Amino acid sequence: MFGLIVGSFLNAAIHRLPREGLTMSHPRRSLCPKCGASLTWKENLPLLSWLIQLGKCRSCKTPISWRYPAVEVLTASLFLLTAWITGPFPSAVLFVRWLVLAGLIVATFVDFEFFEIPDEISIGGMFLAPLISIAVPALHDESSIARMLTDEATLAAGGVDRVAALAACLAGMVVGGGVLIAIGKLGSAMYGRDAMGFGDVKLLAAAGGFIGPGGALVALFIGSIAASIAGVGNLLRYLYLLRQRVAERGTGKSWVRSLATARIAGRYLPFGPYLGIGIGVVLLAWKNVVDRLLGAI
Repeated sequence: MFGLIVGSFLNAAIHRLPREGLTMSHPRRSLCPKCGASLTWKENLPLLSWLIQLGKCRSCKTPISWRYPAVEVLTASLFLLTAWITGPFPSAVLFVRWLVLAGLIVATFVDFEFFEIPDEISIGGMFLAPLISIAVPALHDESSIARMLTDEATLAAGGVDRVAALAACLAGMVVGGGVLIAIGKLGSAMYGRDAMGFGDVKLLAAAGGFIGPGGALVALFIGSIAASIAGVGNLLRYLYLLRQRVAERGTGKSWVRSLATARIAGRYLPFGPYLGIGIGVVLLAWKNVVDRLLGAI
């Protein structure tokens, strides 16, 4: 239930943050984007309102995007999974993980639609990460740097200390942002165009503050694999559409030319959502990910 409520709030953030003139506090009431009618509390019930209204605005009958119930269900599902993985009792680590996942959900859906990641998420995360790491050092219990900087007695007592957690946080931010900047510069030199958006750099830098330097690298690795798979699927989708058009118009365009066109059209793919997948996996299953990778090596 808490996840559904948070998901409703995230929907507002996804709609408002990338649009000029809108903030999370203005307008105070949610509005229908088509007719501008203010929504009552009955029309703002997470998931239920969308189902009861058959996915339409009660005032103008305009269809409401599937994104709204999808974000609410996704948030609720991830919150439930996170609670199950973290443990049976509420803890500071659980709420931090919920916070990070909420930010990743907003970044993902905004990036898909606008090809940008809101600074409120990335830069906000960069400011919050050091403060949260000091307040909740257990967040970095699995970080090698934090464990090396913590004395044996403290480790034996239950985890890393606050200074060590802060060091792991800052190292994660430097590594997360630094490696993407390096990749971006290398890609620009090779292809003669921008190869990495700066929003992705800020997102991984912020995430590195929560998952440490090793976690940032593994998240980038997982995100790159996910993006590569999606990129191939995107290319095949465009190739199918192009060949379908050739058949309809009878232009006789060759497969080679269609493939070249599909490669150009399909290369514009937001990286943030796939980077978010990597960050989420590491955040929730760092031990399992490391064990799997070491086992494969």
